Amino acid sequence: MSFSFNLARLPRIVFGAGRIAELPDLVARYGTRILVVTGANSFLSGPHWPALSAALAARSIEHQLITVSGEPSPELVDASVRMHTHAAIDCVLGIGGGSALDAAKAIAGLLKPGNSVMDHLEGVGPELPYAGPATPFIAVPTTAGTGSEATKNAVLSMHGMNGFKKSFRDEQLVADYTLIDPDLLATCPPEVVAANGMDAFTQLLESYVSSKANPFTDALALSGLEKVRDALLPLYACQGNAPEQRAGMAYAALLSGITLAQVGLGSVHGLAAPLGAFYPIPHGVACGTLVAAATRINIGALEARDRSNPALTKYARIGRLLGQRNLNDAEARSALLDTLEHWTRLLQLPRLGAFRVTENDIPRIVANSRGSSMKTNPIELTDSEISDVLLARL
Repeated sequence: MSFSFNLARLPRIVFGAGRIAELPDLVARYGTRILVVTGANSFLSGPHWPALSAALAARSIEHQLITVSGEPSPELVDASVRMHTHAAIDCVLGIGGGSALDAAKAIAGLLKPGNSVMDHLEGVGPELPYAGPATPFIAVPTTAGTGSEATKNAVLSMHGMNGFKKSFRDEQLVADYTLIDPDLLATCPPEVVAANGMDAFTQLLESYVSSKANPFTDALALSGLEKVRDALLPLYACQGNAPEQRAGMAYAALLSGITLAQVGLGSVHGLAAPLGAFYPIPHGVACGTLVAAATRINIGALEARDRSNPALTKYARIGRLLGQRNLNDAEARSALLDTLEHWTRLLQLPRLGAFRVTENDIPRIVANSRGSSMKTNPIELTDSEISDVLLARL
Protein backbone atom coordinates (compact mmCIF):
# COMPACT_ATOMS: atom_id res chain seq x y z
CA MET A 1 0.00 0.00 0.00
CA SER A 2 1.55 3.25 -1.14
CA PHE A 3 1.83 6.36 1.04
CA SER A 4 2.21 8.41 -2.14
CA PHE A 5 -1.15 9.12 -3.72
CA ASN A 6 -3.35 11.73 -5.38
CA LEU A 7 -6.92 12.64 -4.48
CA ALA A 8 -9.41 13.53 -7.18
CA ARG A 9 -11.96 16.30 -6.78
CA LEU A 10 -14.91 15.64 -4.48
CA PRO A 11 -18.25 17.44 -4.20
CA ARG A 12 -19.20 19.54 -1.22
CA ILE A 13 -21.26 17.16 0.89
CA VAL A 14 -24.40 17.87 2.92
CA PHE A 15 -25.43 14.78 4.90
CA GLY A 16 -28.17 14.12 7.42
CA ALA A 17 -31.78 13.14 7.99
CA GLY A 18 -34.22 15.90 7.10
CA ARG A 19 -31.70 17.95 5.16
CA ILE A 20 -33.78 17.76 1.98
CA ALA A 21 -35.39 20.90 3.44
CA GLU A 22 -32.16 22.78 2.69
CA LEU A 23 -32.25 21.95 -1.01
CA PRO A 24 -34.35 24.90 -2.27
CA ASP A 25 -31.96 27.44 -0.73
CA LEU A 26 -29.00 25.49 -2.09
CA VAL A 27 -30.47 25.57 -5.59
CA ALA A 28 -31.23 29.29 -5.28
CA ARG A 29 -27.51 30.03 -5.03
CA TYR A 30 -27.16 29.24 -8.72
CA GLY A 31 -30.09 31.11 -10.24
CA THR A 32 -33.77 30.86 -11.06
CA ARG A 33 -33.90 28.37 -13.96
CA ILE A 34 -33.13 24.75 -13.17
CA LEU A 35 -33.41 21.41 -14.90
CA VAL A 36 -34.63 18.57 -12.67
CA VAL A 37 -33.57 15.07 -13.75
CA THR A 38 -35.23 12.26 -11.83
CA GLY A 39 -36.59 8.73 -12.12
CA ALA A 40 -39.74 7.88 -13.97
CA ASN A 41 -41.99 7.59 -10.95
CA SER A 42 -40.71 6.93 -7.42
CA PHE A 43 -39.60 10.41 -6.35
CA LEU A 44 -42.27 12.30 -8.25
CA SER A 45 -45.01 10.16 -6.69
CA GLY A 46 -43.48 10.22 -3.21
CA PRO A 47 -43.98 12.58 -0.29
CA HIS A 48 -41.04 14.94 -0.91
CA TRP A 49 -41.68 16.24 -4.43
CA PRO A 50 -44.79 18.37 -3.66
CA ALA A 51 -42.97 20.18 -0.85
CA LEU A 52 -39.83 20.66 -2.94
CA SER A 53 -41.66 21.97 -5.99
CA ALA A 54 -43.67 24.38 -3.82
CA ALA A 55 -40.51 25.62 -2.12
CA LEU A 56 -38.85 26.22 -5.48
CA ALA A 57 -41.88 28.15 -6.71
CA ALA A 58 -41.86 30.25 -3.52
CA ARG A 59 -38.31 31.32 -4.41
CA SER A 60 -39.34 32.14 -8.01
CA ILE A 61 -37.26 29.24 -9.29
CA GLU A 62 -38.61 27.79 -12.55
CA HIS A 63 -37.95 24.14 -13.23
CA GLN A 64 -38.10 21.94 -16.27
CA LEU A 65 -38.32 18.19 -15.83
CA ILE A 66 -36.62 15.18 -17.42
CA THR A 67 -37.52 11.67 -16.30
CA VAL A 68 -35.23 8.68 -16.71
CA SER A 69 -36.72 5.20 -17.03
CA GLY A 70 -34.10 2.50 -16.57
CA GLU A 71 -30.42 2.99 -17.24
CA PRO A 72 -29.69 6.15 -19.25
CA SER A 73 -28.66 5.88 -22.88
CA PRO A 74 -26.56 8.20 -25.03
CA GLU A 75 -29.72 8.92 -27.02
CA LEU A 76 -31.54 10.17 -23.91
CA VAL A 77 -28.64 12.43 -22.98
CA ASP A 78 -28.28 13.85 -26.48
CA ALA A 79 -32.02 14.45 -26.85
CA SER A 80 -32.14 16.21 -23.47
CA VAL A 81 -29.19 18.42 -24.37
CA ARG A 82 -30.75 19.38 -27.72
CA MET A 83 -34.02 20.25 -26.00
CA HIS A 84 -32.52 22.40 -23.25
CA THR A 85 -29.18 23.73 -24.49
CA HIS A 86 -30.66 27.16 -25.30
CA ALA A 87 -32.88 27.37 -22.22
CA ALA A 88 -30.34 29.30 -20.08
CA ILE A 89 -30.33 26.62 -17.39
CA ASP A 90 -28.53 27.84 -14.25
CA CYS A 91 -28.29 24.49 -12.48
CA VAL A 92 -29.04 20.81 -13.07
CA LEU A 93 -30.61 19.02 -10.11
CA GLY A 94 -30.38 15.22 -10.21
CA ILE A 95 -32.67 13.42 -7.76
CA GLY A 96 -32.96 9.65 -7.79
CA GLY A 97 -30.97 6.46 -8.06
CA GLY A 98 -27.73 6.02 -9.91
CA SER A 99 -29.39 6.10 -13.33
CA ALA A 100 -30.99 9.50 -12.74
CA LEU A 101 -27.77 10.91 -11.29
CA ASP A 102 -25.65 9.59 -14.15
CA ALA A 103 -28.05 11.08 -16.70
CA ALA A 104 -28.11 14.41 -14.87
CA LYS A 105 -24.32 14.46 -14.65
CA ALA A 106 -23.90 13.88 -18.39
CA ILE A 107 -26.58 16.42 -19.31
CA ALA A 108 -25.01 19.04 -17.02
CA GLY A 109 -21.69 18.42 -18.71
CA LEU A 110 -23.03 18.97 -22.21
CA LEU A 111 -25.71 21.68 -21.92
CA LYS A 112 -23.18 24.43 -22.59
CA PRO A 113 -20.91 22.70 -25.13
CA GLY A 114 -23.98 21.26 -26.89
CA ASN A 115 -22.22 18.33 -28.57
CA SER A 116 -23.01 14.60 -28.45
CA VAL A 117 -21.97 12.50 -25.48
CA MET A 118 -20.77 9.92 -28.00
CA ASP A 119 -17.81 12.22 -28.63
CA HIS A 120 -16.51 11.47 -25.13
CA LEU A 121 -17.58 7.94 -24.17
CA GLU A 122 -14.62 5.73 -23.25
CA GLY A 123 -14.07 2.92 -25.71
CA VAL A 124 -16.74 4.20 -28.11
CA GLY A 125 -16.27 6.68 -30.93
CA PRO A 126 -13.50 9.28 -31.13
CA GLU A 127 -12.97 9.68 -27.34
CA LEU A 128 -12.41 13.41 -27.68
CA PRO A 129 -11.14 15.24 -24.61
CA TYR A 130 -13.86 17.09 -22.72
CA ALA A 131 -13.23 20.84 -22.57
CA GLY A 132 -16.39 21.93 -20.74
CA PRO A 133 -17.65 24.08 -19.25
CA ALA A 134 -20.19 22.10 -17.23
CA THR A 135 -23.41 23.57 -15.88
CA PRO A 136 -23.50 23.53 -12.04
CA PHE A 137 -24.82 20.17 -10.85
CA ILE A 138 -26.42 19.15 -7.53
CA ALA A 139 -26.81 15.43 -6.81
CA VAL A 140 -29.46 14.09 -4.42
CA PRO A 141 -29.44 10.27 -4.20
CA THR A 142 -32.64 8.48 -3.21
CA THR A 143 -31.05 5.02 -3.07
CA ALA A 144 -27.93 3.74 -1.30
CA GLY A 145 -25.78 1.90 -3.79
CA THR A 146 -24.01 3.37 -6.79
CA GLY A 147 -22.14 6.24 -5.15
CA SER A 148 -22.66 8.27 -8.33
CA GLU A 149 -23.18 11.34 -6.16
CA ALA A 150 -19.41 11.36 -5.45
CA THR A 151 -17.89 10.37 -8.81
CA LYS A 152 -16.76 12.06 -12.00
CA ASN A 153 -18.21 9.45 -14.36
CA ALA A 154 -21.64 9.14 -15.91
CA VAL A 155 -22.33 5.54 -16.94
CA LEU A 156 -24.44 5.24 -20.09
CA SER A 157 -25.78 2.09 -21.72
CA MET A 158 -26.89 0.86 -25.09
CA HIS A 159 -28.64 -2.48 -24.66
CA GLY A 160 -28.71 -5.49 -26.96
CA MET A 161 -26.39 -7.92 -28.69
CA ASN A 162 -24.12 -5.09 -29.86
CA GLY A 163 -24.66 -3.04 -26.73
CA PHE A 164 -22.19 -1.35 -24.44
CA LYS A 165 -21.98 0.20 -21.00
CA LYS A 166 -19.40 2.96 -20.95
CA SER A 167 -18.46 6.07 -18.99
CA PHE A 168 -18.34 9.75 -19.82
CA ARG A 169 -15.68 10.76 -17.34
CA ASP A 170 -14.13 14.08 -16.33
CA GLU A 171 -13.47 15.95 -13.08
CA GLN A 172 -15.61 18.84 -14.33
CA LEU A 173 -18.61 16.50 -14.07
CA VAL A 174 -18.28 16.07 -10.30
CA ALA A 175 -21.29 17.51 -8.51
CA ASP A 176 -20.88 20.96 -7.00
CA TYR A 177 -22.97 19.77 -4.07
CA THR A 178 -24.16 16.37 -2.98
CA LEU A 179 -27.09 16.40 -0.57
CA ILE A 180 -27.70 13.06 1.10
CA ASP A 181 -30.82 12.69 3.21
CA PRO A 182 -31.25 9.11 4.48
CA ASP A 183 -34.97 9.75 4.91
CA LEU A 184 -35.27 9.58 1.11
CA LEU A 185 -34.47 5.85 1.31
CA ALA A 186 -37.66 5.12 3.26
CA THR A 187 -39.67 4.23 0.15
CA CYS A 188 -37.11 1.73 -1.24
CA PRO A 189 -38.60 -1.80 -1.42
CA PRO A 190 -36.53 -4.71 -0.05
CA GLU A 191 -35.29 -5.88 -3.44
CA VAL A 192 -33.91 -2.41 -4.16
CA VAL A 193 -32.31 -2.27 -0.71
CA ALA A 194 -30.65 -5.63 -1.43
CA ALA A 195 -29.33 -4.84 -4.91
CA ASN A 196 -28.14 -1.34 -4.12
CA GLY A 197 -26.70 -2.37 -0.78
CA MET A 198 -24.66 -5.12 -2.39
CA ASP A 199 -23.47 -2.68 -5.05
CA ALA A 200 -22.16 -0.37 -2.32
CA PHE A 201 -20.60 -3.32 -0.48
CA THR A 202 -18.90 -4.55 -3.64
CA GLN A 203 -17.52 -1.10 -4.40
CA LEU A 204 -16.10 -0.83 -0.90
CA LEU A 205 -14.62 -4.33 -1.03
CA GLU A 206 -13.13 -3.92 -4.50
CA SER A 207 -11.65 -0.51 -3.80
CA TYR A 208 -10.17 -1.81 -0.53
CA VAL A 209 -8.26 -4.58 -2.33
CA SER A 210 -7.63 -2.52 -5.49
CA SER A 211 -4.09 -2.51 -6.85
CA LYS A 212 -4.19 1.30 -6.46
CA ALA A 213 -5.49 1.34 -2.86
CA ASN A 214 -3.95 3.82 -0.43
CA PRO A 215 -4.29 4.63 3.30
CA PHE A 216 -6.92 7.31 2.68
CA THR A 217 -9.26 5.09 0.69
CA ASP A 218 -8.61 2.10 2.96
CA ALA A 219 -9.82 4.05 6.00
CA LEU A 220 -12.98 5.09 4.20
CA ALA A 221 -13.63 1.62 2.80
CA LEU A 222 -13.34 -0.03 6.21
CA SER A 223 -15.66 2.56 7.74
CA GLY A 224 -18.22 1.91 5.02
CA LEU A 225 -17.91 -1.88 5.31
CA GLU A 226 -18.66 -1.67 9.02
CA LYS A 227 -21.87 0.24 8.26
CA VAL A 228 -22.95 -2.31 5.66
CA ARG A 229 -22.26 -5.11 8.15
CA ASP A 230 -24.49 -3.48 10.74
CA ALA A 231 -27.26 -2.05 8.54
CA LEU A 232 -27.88 -3.97 5.32
CA LEU A 233 -29.48 -7.21 6.48
CA PRO A 234 -31.76 -5.69 9.16
CA LEU A 235 -32.83 -2.90 6.80
CA TYR A 236 -33.67 -5.51 4.15
CA ALA A 237 -35.63 -7.54 6.71
CA CYS A 238 -37.36 -4.47 8.21
CA GLN A 239 -35.98 -5.22 11.66
CA GLY A 240 -34.61 -2.78 14.19
CA ASN A 241 -33.89 0.95 13.96
CA ALA A 242 -34.74 1.77 10.35
CA PRO A 243 -33.66 5.46 10.43
CA GLU A 244 -30.25 4.49 11.79
CA GLN A 245 -29.93 1.70 9.22
CA ARG A 246 -30.86 4.01 6.36
CA ALA A 247 -28.25 6.51 7.54
CA GLY A 248 -25.66 3.74 7.72
CA MET A 249 -26.33 2.55 4.19
CA ALA A 250 -26.45 6.09 2.77
CA TYR A 251 -23.09 6.76 4.41
CA ALA A 252 -21.63 3.49 3.09
CA ALA A 253 -22.83 4.23 -0.45
CA LEU A 254 -21.28 7.71 -0.33
CA LEU A 255 -17.95 6.29 0.83
CA SER A 256 -18.09 3.63 -1.88
CA GLY A 257 -18.42 6.36 -4.49
CA ILE A 258 -15.49 8.27 -3.05
CA THR A 259 -13.22 5.22 -2.88
CA LEU A 260 -14.03 3.89 -6.34
CA ALA A 261 -13.43 7.35 -7.81
CA GLN A 262 -9.99 7.44 -6.25
CA VAL A 263 -8.62 3.91 -6.77
CA GLY A 264 -10.91 1.95 -9.07
CA LEU A 265 -12.72 -1.36 -8.69
CA GLY A 266 -12.23 -4.98 -9.75
CA SER A 267 -13.49 -8.08 -11.50
CA VAL A 268 -17.12 -7.85 -10.36
CA HIS A 269 -17.55 -4.46 -12.00
CA GLY A 270 -15.49 -5.59 -14.96
CA LEU A 271 -18.13 -8.26 -15.57
CA ALA A 272 -21.11 -6.12 -14.60
CA ALA A 273 -20.47 -3.81 -17.57
CA PRO A 274 -21.01 -6.36 -20.38
CA LEU A 275 -23.71 -8.16 -18.41
CA GLY A 276 -25.64 -4.90 -18.07
CA ALA A 277 -25.13 -4.07 -21.73
CA PHE A 278 -26.09 -7.43 -23.22
CA TYR A 279 -28.88 -8.46 -20.82
CA PRO A 280 -31.60 -6.71 -18.78
CA ILE A 281 -29.65 -7.17 -15.54
CA PRO A 282 -29.81 -4.23 -13.09
CA HIS A 283 -26.32 -3.16 -12.08
CA GLY A 284 -26.76 -3.83 -8.37
CA VAL A 285 -28.14 -7.30 -9.07
CA ALA A 286 -25.14 -8.12 -11.27
CA CYS A 287 -22.73 -7.02 -8.55
CA GLY A 288 -24.59 -8.73 -5.74
CA THR A 289 -24.93 -12.05 -7.50
CA LEU A 290 -21.25 -12.16 -8.56
CA VAL A 291 -19.33 -10.82 -5.57
CA ALA A 292 -19.08 -14.09 -3.62
CA ALA A 293 -17.91 -16.10 -6.63
CA ALA A 294 -15.52 -13.38 -7.81
CA THR A 295 -13.99 -13.05 -4.35
CA ARG A 296 -13.47 -16.81 -4.18
CA ILE A 297 -11.71 -16.78 -7.57
CA ASN A 298 -9.57 -13.79 -6.62
CA ILE A 299 -8.44 -15.37 -3.36
CA GLY A 300 -7.66 -18.66 -5.10
CA ALA A 301 -5.61 -16.90 -7.79
CA LEU A 302 -3.70 -14.86 -5.22
CA GLU A 303 -2.93 -17.92 -3.10
CA ALA A 304 -1.72 -19.80 -6.18
CA ARG A 305 0.33 -17.07 -7.87
CA ASP A 306 0.97 -14.09 -5.57
CA ARG A 307 0.94 -15.01 -1.89
CA SER A 308 2.79 -11.81 -0.91
CA ASN A 309 0.03 -9.62 -2.38
CA PRO A 310 -1.39 -7.34 0.38
CA ALA A 311 -4.91 -8.08 -0.87
CA LEU A 312 -4.75 -11.51 0.82
CA THR A 313 -4.22 -9.88 4.21
CA LYS A 314 -6.97 -7.39 3.43
CA TYR A 315 -9.47 -10.11 2.53
CA ALA A 316 -8.68 -11.72 5.89
CA ARG A 317 -9.25 -8.44 7.67
CA ILE A 318 -12.67 -8.08 6.08
CA GLY A 319 -13.49 -11.66 7.04
CA ARG A 320 -12.79 -10.79 10.66
CA LEU A 321 -14.68 -7.49 10.38
CA LEU A 322 -17.79 -9.30 9.14
CA GLY A 323 -17.52 -12.26 11.55
CA GLN A 324 -15.31 -13.64 14.29
CA ARG A 325 -12.28 -11.54 15.17
CA ASN A 326 -10.12 -14.37 16.61
CA LEU A 327 -9.50 -16.14 13.28
CA ASN A 328 -6.14 -16.54 11.58
CA ASP A 329 -5.81 -15.19 8.04
CA ALA A 330 -6.70 -18.43 6.24
CA GLU A 331 -9.71 -18.99 8.49
CA ALA A 332 -10.81 -15.38 8.08
CA ARG A 333 -10.70 -15.57 4.28
CA SER A 334 -12.77 -18.74 4.41
CA ALA A 335 -15.22 -17.02 6.76
CA LEU A 336 -15.49 -14.10 4.36
CA LEU A 337 -16.46 -16.41 1.52
CA ASP A 338 -19.02 -18.16 3.72
CA THR A 339 -20.50 -14.80 4.73
CA LEU A 340 -20.80 -13.62 1.14
CA GLU A 341 -22.48 -16.85 0.07
CA HIS A 342 -24.90 -16.50 2.99
CA TRP A 343 -25.74 -12.91 2.08
CA THR A 344 -26.31 -13.87 -1.55
CA ARG A 345 -28.88 -16.48 -0.50
CA LEU A 346 -30.48 -14.37 2.23
CA LEU A 347 -30.94 -11.34 -0.04
CA GLN A 348 -32.43 -13.60 -2.75
CA LEU A 349 -30.13 -12.32 -5.48
CA PRO A 350 -31.08 -14.06 -8.72
CA ARG A 351 -28.68 -16.15 -10.76
CA LEU A 352 -27.58 -15.03 -14.20
CA GLY A 353 -29.70 -17.74 -15.79
CA ALA A 354 -32.79 -15.84 -14.68
CA PHE A 355 -31.82 -13.23 -17.30
CA ARG A 356 -31.23 -15.86 -20.01
CA VAL A 357 -27.46 -15.89 -19.73
CA THR A 358 -26.19 -19.30 -20.88
CA GLU A 359 -22.86 -21.08 -20.89
CA ASN A 360 -22.56 -20.35 -24.62
CA ASP A 361 -22.62 -16.62 -23.84
CA ILE A 362 -19.64 -16.72 -21.51
CA PRO A 363 -16.81 -16.21 -24.07
CA ARG A 364 -18.42 -13.01 -25.38
CA ILE A 365 -18.97 -11.68 -21.84
CA VAL A 366 -15.38 -12.46 -20.85
CA ALA A 367 -14.03 -10.82 -24.01
CA ASN A 368 -15.84 -7.60 -23.11
CA SER A 369 -14.99 -7.60 -19.41
CA ARG A 370 -11.48 -6.16 -19.48
CA GLY A 371 -12.34 -2.49 -19.14
CA SER A 372 -11.02 0.00 -16.59
CA SER A 373 -12.48 -1.84 -13.57
CA MET A 374 -10.67 -5.08 -14.35
CA LYS A 375 -7.36 -3.23 -14.57
CA THR A 376 -7.34 -2.53 -10.82
CA ASN A 377 -8.33 -6.03 -9.71
CA PRO A 378 -5.68 -7.16 -7.19
CA ILE A 379 -4.46 -9.85 -9.59
CA GLU A 380 -4.83 -10.30 -13.34
CA LEU A 381 -7.29 -13.13 -13.91
CA THR A 382 -7.12 -15.53 -16.82
CA ASP A 383 -10.04 -15.93 -19.20
CA SER A 384 -10.67 -19.31 -17.59
CA GLU A 385 -10.86 -17.79 -14.11
CA ILE A 386 -13.25 -15.06 -15.27
CA SER A 387 -15.37 -17.75 -16.92
CA ASP A 388 -15.48 -19.66 -13.64
CA VAL A 389 -16.98 -16.63 -11.89
CA LEU A 390 -19.83 -16.59 -14.40
CA LEU A 391 -20.30 -20.38 -14.37
CA ALA A 392 -20.69 -20.31 -10.60
CA ARG A 393 -23.73 -18.01 -10.95
CA LEU A 394 -25.54 -19.40 -14.01
